Amino acid sequence: MGRALFDTGDFLAAARALACDQGPAAVTIDSVTQRLNAPKGSFYYRFASRDALLGELWLATVLAYQDGFVAAIDAGDGLAAALHTPAWARLHLDDARLLLLYSRHDFVQGDWPASLKRGVRDQAQRFEECLKRFARLAFGRVGPAQLRRATFVLAEVPLAAVKQHLERREPPPPLVDQLITTTYHAVVGGERTKLARRG
Repeated sequence: MGRALFDTGDFLAAARALACDQGPAAVTIDSVTQRLNAPKGSFYYRFASRDALLGELWLATVLAYQDGFVAAIDAGDGLAAALHTPAWARLHLDDARLLLLYSRHDFVQGDWPASLKRGVRDQAQRFEECLKRFARLAFGRVGPAQLRRATFVLAEVPLAAVKQHLERREPPPPLVDQLITTTYHAVVGGERTKLARRG
């Protein structure tokens, strides 16, 4: 009966709700099954462990976030990629809180199935490739300094700009976009000016 009444999505939704309310540490097999009024056997039919459930939740969230980010990089629009973080947070506030207020290691740990390991590895490589493509386009080459600048303007600045708003459970205001845009132009524009002078 447990197999028929509950599916994988139900367990992920329950874990997501618990993590949003109380953080990833609140997600246990007991708390999830109690929230669903589901038998533990139904949980174990779908997930090998709590770690596997949390890993699947994190991976699904980061992949949903990455879609818009990768699309902006594919279009050659670095500023849109930087602004994707506040835009996505406004549309998906709870998911943004999970992804941006907690470390990946709060979710991704333990011994996972091979498919989960592969998915986490693939998304990390996908993000790294985006940084390299942006660095080459914006700064002319892909070296340690260029990758550091790319990480700063595409990931670190947007995260810093939205974090306090996510902590207060409020959508990032328009000012956040202005701050990200100003910083982006200062870093990218300044480096392009240096390259032009050298050329």
